[in-house]
Amino acid sequence: MADLESKLRPLAESLLEPGEELLGCCVATQSSTFSGRLVAIAVTRARVVVQGVGRRWEAKGDPLSLTPELIADASAEGGAGDWMTLSTALVDHASVALELRTHDAQKLKLVMMRAEGLGFSALGGGEVQREGVRALGEWFARNAPRG
Repeated sequence: MADLESKLRPLAESLLEPGEELLGCCVATQSSTFSGRLVAIAVTRARVVVQGVGRRWEAKGDPLSLTPELIADASAEGGAGDWMTLSTALVDHASVALELRTHDAQKLKLVMMRAEGLGFSALGGGEVQREGVRALGEWFARNAPRG
């Protein structure tokens, strides 16, 4: 992941609508019961886009565009599994697991490195990853599902 920005940013920018500003981008592992895959996450003011990524950093499958209206529930915990609030989890731990449920019953579990502290920076994706996770946390702080 030493050169993550040169691979991730062009992919994230390709997911934007005309006139949309990329606030940050990061990578995560999207896990399900029996599998996992690498995804790119692009954060804009209006939405979060989750895009599967192939081995050569090409888009794989259709992107999932998440707006506040589409998200029914969101929670986060440290990547090691300890429970905390959504906002603190996205800004306080070396890794974080974000779980989302949409109003159409889709479920996503995204695990990402924050790329901060104790030597994790370079291994965790560096500055682009750190800024992307921060942008994602700020997006959820502004747009948290209200139940």
